[in-house]
Amino acid sequence: MSDNNRAFFHFSALPMSTRMVYTMTLLVLGTGYLFAMLQVFFSHAGLDGNPKNISAQDIRIAYHGSETDTRLVSALKGPMAGMLPEAERAVIFKWVDEGANPDAYETRIKPIIEARCVACHDGSNPHVPLLTSKDEVMKLVAKDTGATIPTLVRVSHIHLFGITFIFFIVSSIFTHAYMKPLWLKCVIIVLPFLTILTDIFSWYLTKWI
Repeated sequence: MSDNNRAFFHFSALPMSTRMVYTMTLLVLGTGYLFAMLQVFFSHAGLDGNPKNISAQDIRIAYHGSETDTRLVSALKGPMAGMLPEAERAVIFKWVDEGANPDAYETRIKPIIEARCVACHDGSNPHVPLLTSKDEVMKLVAKDTGATIPTLVRVSHIHLFGITFIFFIVSSIFTHAYMKPLWLKCVIIVLPFLTILTDIFSWYLTKWI
């Protein structure tokens, strides 16, 4: 064994118990990654009006906001699209397009909100909008400005702490893989850490684009 590989331990040289830990860790993290991609799809797809796929415009609307839709309409086109029948969504869209008349809210919108939305938007979850009164609903018919800076800060620190641990675990396992040249292996290890930083800071960039 050369001097460069003297401290290198391939998977086959590791104890069986260590290999089992690594294998199960990768299986569980891989499953979690698949669910994470589904979560991104379900929470962002449709914001641009096309619920069948997720686009760069969906991501931009989620963080920057929409130039044409209100917060209520953006939500009903995106993550909340499946919570209301198409006919009831159309009623809300038409109400918003007509100027969101407060008087019309009582007869046309309130029954839908109470039947479909209040069960979850009752104030029990501080991370979802409150829809128990007309005044609260009217706040959502303002222009969609996307995620607020405080929200981005909260989500950023959660992602940076949590995903860094995931990358640390996976990259530690990957160090036992045999790959030449060594610099390529180092690049592959470093790249995910740089990618998450780029991803997080791009959220803030959308606020100025």
